Amino acid sequence: MENLSINQRKAINAALSILFFLAITLSGAISCKSRPSAEVDSDLEIIKKAISEKRSLYYANYRSYPSKLRSLPIGMFDSGTGGLTVMEQFLAMDLFNNVTGEEGGDRIPDFAGEDFIYLADQANMPYGVYPSQSKREYLRELVVKDALFLTTEPNRSKLVVIACNTATAYGFKDVDLLLNKSKTGVGVIGVIDSGTEGAFSKITQRDTSFAIGVLATVGTVMSGGYEQSIKRYAIANFPNSDVRVVSQGGAGFAESIDSEPDYISSAASTARANYRGPLLGDSAGINPSLMHIYNFDKSGNSLLISRDKNGEIDEIQLNSTGNYARFHMVSLIEMHRLTNPGVKMKSIILGCTHYPYLSDTLRKVLDELYDHRKDGEYLYREVLEKDIEFIDPALNTAKKAFKHLHASSNLKLRNGANKLFAYISVPHKDLTDSLTDGAGNLTFAFKYGRETGTEDLTVSIVSFSKENIKEDNRLRIKERLPLTYSLLKSTLE
Repeated sequence: MENLSINQRKAINAALSILFFLAITLSGAISCKSRPSAEVDSDLEIIKKAISEKRSLYYANYRSYPSKLRSLPIGMFDSGTGGLTVMEQFLAMDLFNNVTGEEGGDRIPDFAGEDFIYLADQANMPYGVYPSQSKREYLRELVVKDALFLTTEPNRSKLVVIACNTATAYGFKDVDLLLNKSKTGVGVIGVIDSGTEGAFSKITQRDTSFAIGVLATVGTVMSGGYEQSIKRYAIANFPNSDVRVVSQGGAGFAESIDSEPDYISSAASTARANYRGPLLGDSAGINPSLMHIYNFDKSGNSLLISRDKNGEIDEIQLNSTGNYARFHMVSLIEMHRLTNPGVKMKSIILGCTHYPYLSDTLRKVLDELYDHRKDGEYLYREVLEKDIEFIDPALNTAKKAFKHLHASSNLKLRNGANKLFAYISVPHKDLTDSLTDGAGNLTFAFKYGRETGTEDLTVSIVSFSKENIKEDNRLRIKERLPLTYSLLKSTLE
């Protein structure tokens, strides 16, 4: 597919988009009276190898795990650097009395003195694409491998935090099973239920209709993870309310933030054949009738446009993180307007750890929509609250982690500085040149063509450095995540 023309790719993407749109319509923008979650088979081959096959590359040797977990670090992973937004919440939070565990800050960070290990599985990202490429099992295997990195020598952790919505949606049960079988006492926390709890936390009316928006990766939306979590919470806590869930799969959004070349290219000046983001005219792509509402940034090469021989636009490609944010926020609210007339959206879950980096742009788009008029009438006010809450699941994830560690007496309770050991995956040095692109990434075909069950080494895990974290990401971390950056400064400058 990498060698297809733009028009050929558009035809294929149009067919895929129709299927995706139908899936969203049936599973995302509906009330909470939806189908029960499907059974998930968690008996992956890699779990067997980790627990019992001593000759396997993935044998974890959990029998030698320290019996006392308190002094071990907290492990956290994501498919890229987006999960550092969760790390920032861990470092900043002061919502509890560290000694008693009671709610109420004590002017001491709740995780004071804790060490952290962070893994960005950058070489294998974006995770959100694996389900659409029929690679759910491989994605589940990747998530287990991430957990194994954080629970084997020399990185043994006392808690595994899955700081990735897609990984939580597809692999949480597998990691939970792995850790239960390990008999180490190590727990796992994911971000989806945390996001759901945050979305409901400030809603006081319990006998009305309202909507919750979910902006997540395509893979997370396809999983139905948020829809099911919101449904369970609504039934238990808002039984008399009609709670609608409206989901937008952010194709290319997280990837653009991590500068994935299939979705964004600073060097591009015209539409590219290898672009994999939203396309003009697709059912889930760029809608020509909404161009004045998207209000795309057209400066520089932020928007790539090609024209036919008559000068008519035949292709538009997003080429900035801000334009991805604009497209997906408008798409979410427009879907809500069309499917839930008169029902106000009260909160939007930023269901990908990368999205909080663009919260300012997302907020600006919401303000524009709230004030947008058509024929003198406000088009979106009947479906939008004036001040919609953005829900970053990171805060509730940190709260859950504190409560878990306090209840198990595994907080260090040391009023000292934190340490962060950060790692990132890169293509393995022994791969042939044909399996990587010119920018040092795995090719799309190879990345999403691998099979489960092998012990082939396709990536290596190395420490964060200036060389393997792109400049845009370094600047974003520095500007948005000051506490995290202070711990990474020596490796990124």
